[in-house]
Amino acid sequence: MYDLIVVGGGPAGLTATVYAIRKRLNVLLVSKDLGGKTNYRLGLPWIQDYQVIRGLEIVSKFKSELEYLQFARHMEPVEAVKRHESNGTPYFTVHTRGGGELQTKAVIIATGAKQQRLYVPGEKEYIMRGLCYSALSYAPLFLDKNTLVVGDAELAVRSAAELATVSKHVTLVRTKSEPLDSPLYAKLEQSPNVTILLKHEVVEVKGDEYAKTVLVKDPTGQIKEYEADGTFIEMGLIPNSQMVAGLVDLDEKGGIKVDCRNQTSVPGIFAAGDTTTGYAEQVLVAVGEGAKAALSAYEYLLPGLYV
Repeated sequence: MYDLIVVGGGPAGLTATVYAIRKRLNVLLVSKDLGGKTNYRLGLPWIQDYQVIRGLEIVSKFKSELEYLQFARHMEPVEAVKRHESNGTPYFTVHTRGGGELQTKAVIIATGAKQQRLYVPGEKEYIMRGLCYSALSYAPLFLDKNTLVVGDAELAVRSAAELATVSKHVTLVRTKSEPLDSPLYAKLEQSPNVTILLKHEVVEVKGDEYAKTVLVKDPTGQIKEYEADGTFIEMGLIPNSQMVAGLVDLDEKGGIKVDCRNQTSVPGIFAAGDTTTGYAEQVLVAVGEGAKAALSAYEYLLPGLYV
């Protein structure tokens, strides 16, 4: 039986695993890949890599360490986590897609989240080539550029506002017919460099090596082409929390509820990164959350480690 199993190989999971190894825990990372969202980098024709501050360098070091320590990783998706008791002592079974059943005293869920996509022609082809899903990460790169944001909820509004501070012009495309009731949205409506399109729908993304234009259908069915140096799909994230659904408390969007120590509602299960209800889906935030989760798990395990 393992002391700790970390589910997920992104920034939070890699950090948690390396911290656990350094605490001399018998730990196993279980994931379909290593690196998570850091495997994707936004390419832009006017930006060189050295101009971008990323969490990639930190994550890459942890990734390299785990690639070297083969005994500490198992490359397979996880289907479910189950809780059991033996003589009053809780433990968990991690069920993998291939039918494996891995037993552990504690679990960290760090499975990230997947973006809601448009599923229109050109979207898949231009992902991370002028089109991406995180304006909050890349907004500073679009100084004096034309940008376009797609989304109806607060995330899209927040992204458009972030871009409006640096971009020459921001176009916010919303399928809803009514304005969003928020102070930030009201501010966007008054911004001279922001255009909000209501009841509009993106139908295609076009370009050459990079995404260049977005085809948008208006309420009458007319299609207009908008030039955009950067296109951001901000329709929200779907937490990858299905393996603990019904076991720990989730919010209405499926995010795992955690406290300031990354503890879930079930003792022995911890969570970190984008799969939680934590603030800001940023790489460096996930790295810090992964470290906290590992330290909390170590403290949870400590009474039984040296018995």
